[in-house]
Amino acid sequence: MVFNRSQAYTSAGVDISAGNKLVSRIKSIVGETNIRGVISDIGNFSGLFRPDLSGFKDPVLVSSTDGVGTKLKFAFYFNKHDTIGLDLVAMCVNDILVQGAQPLFFLDYFATGKLNVDVATEVVQGIALGCKTSGCALLGGETAELPEMYKDGEYDLAGFCVGIVDNEKIIDGSTVRVGDVIIGIASSGLHSNGYSLVHKILKEKKIDFSSIVPGSNLSFEEVLMKPTMIYTEVIKNIMRDLPVRGMAHITGGGFYDNIKRTLPKTVVAKIIFEAWDIPPIFYWLKESGNLSWEEMLQIFNCGIGYAIVVPSEVREDCMNIFNAMNINAWVIGSTGIRADNEEQVKVLFS
Repeated sequence: MVFNRSQAYTSAGVDISAGNKLVSRIKSIVGETNIRGVISDIGNFSGLFRPDLSGFKDPVLVSSTDGVGTKLKFAFYFNKHDTIGLDLVAMCVNDILVQGAQPLFFLDYFATGKLNVDVATEVVQGIALGCKTSGCALLGGETAELPEMYKDGEYDLAGFCVGIVDNEKIIDGSTVRVGDVIIGIASSGLHSNGYSLVHKILKEKKIDFSSIVPGSNLSFEEVLMKPTMIYTEVIKNIMRDLPVRGMAHITGGGFYDNIKRTLPKTVVAKIIFEAWDIPPIFYWLKESGNLSWEEMLQIFNCGIGYAIVVPSEVREDCMNIFNAMNINAWVIGSTGIRADNEEQVKVLFS
């Protein structure tokens, strides 16, 4: 009897040949993200990275892991998989940026019931583009084919990012002072948070995804699938030239939960609600979901994807950098003395 080794696992629903085909197809894509320090190739048991520590006195590694949540449901529905990888990288990279870290490398985890090589390739292409935008290497990853775990055409994603920062340059909010200004940097839209509620509202309203979001020139599909902004380049420029005392990535938990993470306990952030432009999709969600602005700011980024705290005397210099880079940003608030038991982030409505 002649045994075919490749068929042994196929009978259980796992196609090893598809996995090998995917590795072959993405090898050059991953290679394009290589930066100085990468000393391994895709296909090894693990990724090897030799960091250049010559510019650091006391280097500290910074890491983050995340996914893209139920935004994946829209990727499945629209059969659009080329941007979801950008979301994955952004959610991880933006989280380590707030500590002042420089991204070094990224790893991904892709799990599905039956591997579709074309779809997986599109996803990895998005991840690679996110890594190049972030200035880090796609060092490796895992593709898992798990029969009966996922519905046909569905998959899950997770990402893992590692960066580096000098210990004396870690930004943790400890230097934030009363009288500092808070600058909000525009989001590209919904980013990758609040999609469970978005899905619920859209379903209740029976929205035609090809229809235009009121007040905009974009369809619901375009808005829902717009990838999360990656802030590496602009933050690198700001940190190089100006003192930054605190930073916050506005993700799950919105303004209230994220901005306070970069504040000392004795400081309150006072946010001026009318200070920035809110994209039309957030107005539509508020009205359609019968939500208050307080609830919206707890769930969504409402147009601000990233916030930085800087001394008031450098606010103009900071805004000049944003303008030079064609980045939309606004002074959205300031810091003050926190009263006993006062909520640490206060949004002031007129």
